[in-house]
Amino acid sequence: MRVLVADDDVTSRRILEAILRKWGLEPTAVADGLAADAILQQPDAPPLVLLDWNMPGLEGPEVCRRLRRRETSNPPYVVLVTARGEKGDIVKGLDAGANDYVAKPYDVEELRARVGVGMRMLDLQTDLAKARDALAFQAAHDALTGLPNRRAILETLERDLARTAREGGILSLAVCDLDHFKNVNDTWGHPAGDEVLATFARVARSCLRACDVLGRYGGEEFLLIAPGARPTAASGVFERVCRAVAGCPVATAAGVVSVTVSIGVAGAKVGSTSETLLEAADAALYRAKAEGRDRVAYA
Repeated sequence: MRVLVADDDVTSRRILEAILRKWGLEPTAVADGLAADAILQQPDAPPLVLLDWNMPGLEGPEVCRRLRRRETSNPPYVVLVTARGEKGDIVKGLDAGANDYVAKPYDVEELRARVGVGMRMLDLQTDLAKARDALAFQAAHDALTGLPNRRAILETLERDLARTAREGGILSLAVCDLDHFKNVNDTWGHPAGDEVLATFARVARSCLRACDVLGRYGGEEFLLIAPGARPTAASGVFERVCRAVAGCPVATAAGVVSVTVSIGVAGAKVGSTSETLLEAADAALYRAKAEGRDRVAYA
């Protein structure tokens, strides 16, 4: 683990660096508060900080205050190193934003214990951040297909429409519906139906441009947002999805299932809302179904 050591006393700083290296840590040392503050503003700042109280430029407590005002998502753990042993000074340092303190001249075993506490707290912070990210992903994604779920894809559509209107851009929306999907569930069973949905998501994603977004709208319906392209210009994407799905029978435990998809496409116009765009794409989808399925129709 990387550690920032800020101490204007060269002897104390070098001793502390040597101790930390002996413990398998990677110290970076600076001699004043301004240098410490500059490092702590960097996105890859060391997660553990040993900060002397009395330093030129900025004192340790002021470095802490500046750090806490920035409110980073993964704040460093700060141990304030101080010769001030009065209770009022300790409280002042903790109020400034330090997580812990160690008194000078420090006992090496006490320092080791306090650094160990900091490392455990940072590990917990990392675990919590991972858990938070996992929960956020689960809340925005469909568990079966891994695609953005209904709420997330509609939010993406709203954002992209707003940006398109603001920047005078263009955008196409496709509603994709797996043909005769009820028959798949009735004939092959729901586990096979799940395999078909997951396979469609994988195959369709492989056909998209980097800027396109595919999400599960509900049941066997999916939304495909193609920013920066009118329906005719983006037709290659939609036709590619249609052909790829038809050319990829799904092997399930119940047997091999042939699948096709019908796609209705609409382009955003001046004043388009997500509701009007969805209605237009739905109407095009209805026409694709009426004309025989396994095809793309444009509004």
